[in-house]
Amino acid sequence: MLSAPVRRILAAVTLPAILALSSCTAGPGQAAHARQVAAGQPNPSTPPSTPSTVPSATPSTLPSATAKPAPGSLEWYVSQVPTFPEAPPPQPVPLPPTTDTAPFWHRLPTEQKVAFITIDDGGLARPPAVADFIWRAHIPVTLFLNSPAAEEHADYFRQIQVAGGVVESHTINHNSLAGRSYDYQKQEICGAADKLETLFGKRATLFRPPFGNHDATTLKAAHDCGAKAVFHWSETVHEGKVRYQTPEKVVQPGDVLLMHFRPALMDDLLAALKAIHRAGLTPALLEDYVR
Repeated sequence: MLSAPVRRILAAVTLPAILALSSCTAGPGQAAHARQVAAGQPNPSTPPSTPSTVPSATPSTLPSATAKPAPGSLEWYVSQVPTFPEAPPPQPVPLPPTTDTAPFWHRLPTEQKVAFITIDDGGLARPPAVADFIWRAHIPVTLFLNSPAAEEHADYFRQIQVAGGVVESHTINHNSLAGRSYDYQKQEICGAADKLETLFGKRATLFRPPFGNHDATTLKAAHDCGAKAVFHWSETVHEGKVRYQTPEKVVQPGDVLLMHFRPALMDDLLAALKAIHRAGLTPALLEDYVR
């Protein structure tokens, strides 16, 4: 497990430079998503976990020891990330003993002190600094993508994948599935999973229905398309504000936070991190708990 000081190493290095160096060692499905979010000061004597080679920063690009980053800059967002308790070793959640349907969860049934960040859609807006922010702050994220948006902007989402994100399915056309025929739902779910596997080298094992709308047919079709679980959410995050869907009004262990690829995504990610921190939890990767 990496110590907190490793998290901010070589803050001036951008993800595109790292991607160029890591492309020869990491396959399309090998996202570096095991890191946990933490804040700290640079420690050049300790290399980051992945990729294995990081270019040296020149003196002109190194941040000043006293200068404060400009609000709204990537450096400012990174500086605002709280320091989290070390995440516990993940304990995968046992799947229900059924053979023909996927479970549907608003909150992952775990008592471990973790919460999960998820980002949906992909077609509306793609803030350019998101991949760097996820890489630099080591934010574990799951992307539920619509396959046409994923295909049109594949390079953008591949950068997030290399930074630690994991791509999962959110249908082709983003239509409500509840009440639709099995064949229609299966085409929407399997068709998206097929395309995403081609684009990113990994078969989707989790599914989120558009708008959260689903029925028993959805859960069967998702299962038949390879989904181990179907997810709703516990909180939504929009324009930097967390909106709770449960009466507790605080992030609970196992909660799933939903946001979208919209212009304020950087603010949404930071707001989610702060809400998780206030609850005494640590962000974790959903795929580490549903295997």
